[in-house]
This record gives sequence, structure tokens and C-alpha cells, in this order.
Amino acid sequence: MGNLIMCVDDSKSMRLIIKKTLEKDFNLIEAENGRDALGKLDDLKSSGGRSVSLFLVDVNMPVMDGFEFVKELRTDEKYSNVPILMLTSESSSGKKLTGKELGVSGWVVKPFDPGSLIKVIKALSV
Repeated sequence: MGNLIMCVDDSKSMRLIIKKTLEKDFNLIEAENGRDALGKLDDLKSSGGRSVSLFLVDVNMPVMDGFEFVKELRTDEKYSNVPILMLTSESSSGKKLTGKELGVSGWVVKPFDPGSLIKVIKALSV
């Protein structure tokens, strides 16, 4: 198995689709919103577990949305340069600009093509 990817999406069915798409090539950690993701990252840190090498993040989520999560994540030195791919139904240039300003590495609009998603992830995973 390859790199460790964290999928942050409030839709259980979308997380399942992403898991099925990526499970042959990558290890996956799932989180249902930004707050849940930060908690799981803290657990990884405290247990001495592997580092996440790429984040797949939805924009629209309850509790803590994707932009809030990215902003918080980028303050952690360990994850300040880790690739973040927004995987979302949002496609406006304004949202994409906000993502870019926060340090997002790429943007994929749902519904996505599985082969294309894997190519983008492999291109971002250094």
C-alpha cells in the first residue's frame, strides 16, 4: 500500500466511493468534518503513527467546513506544505481563489472521474 491520505467529507456515501476508488493504491483515513479530521491528526501524532501525505477535503461540511480546516491545518508546521486537494461540488472561481489563497494544491469537482482523481493524487504525492 502507498501513501496515507485523509479524506474529509461529511457524506458517508462519498467517503465510501473515494475509499473504493483509492484502496488499491493508498491507505485512507476518513473524517466527517474538519474538527473530526483535526482530532484524528492529533491521535496520529500522539500515537507516533504515520503522517498524512495528502488531504482530500470537501468545502461544505457542518461543524468545521473545508476552508476552516485548511486554514487550521496550515498553522501546523508538520502539515504546512502537505498537498491539499479540494474534492467538492463547488466550482466557482471565487471559491477556487479562496482555496488557492489558503494554500490548496488542486481542485476536483464532484462527480469525479476515478482515473483522473488517481492521476491528480499521484501527481501531487511527491
